[in-house]
Amino acid sequence: MPERRRYVKRAGTGVVAVQLNLDTEGFVYRKWGDVQRCQPGDWIVDNDGEVYTVNNEAFRRTYQLVRPGFYAKVSVVWAEVSPVAGVIQTKQGLARHQAGAYLVSNDDAGEDLYPVDAETFERQYEPAP
Repeated sequence: MPERRRYVKRAGTGVVAVQLNLDTEGFVYRKWGDVQRCQPGDWIVDNDGEVYTVNNEAFRRTYQLVRPGFYAKVSVVWAEVSPVAGVIQTKQGLARHQAGAYLVSNDDAGEDLYPVDAETFERQYEPAP
């Protein structure tokens, strides 16, 4: 069984983000091999060229404004390496991942789960102190 560990974003990393604060019902898009749903109030995030949406509650709980439009992830995440390829349920929809990807959660219960490929995760995160 893979071991879950605590990680933090490396210093100097951050994301460009805009909240979907429009009179809209949201939108649907394809990402991670399936359909994702962005709800009103969610955030559209550009993480080093990888663009996706983040649930409003999760974004507010885990990110902090650095300067207008730029945010740093300030919360700890829990992650483990997946030994096999698979599909997980995220807050936006289903996400497919390869063996070796990190399964990352914004909470210690593992309920706010999403996959990150190993190269990206290891470049952006380090073990928590």
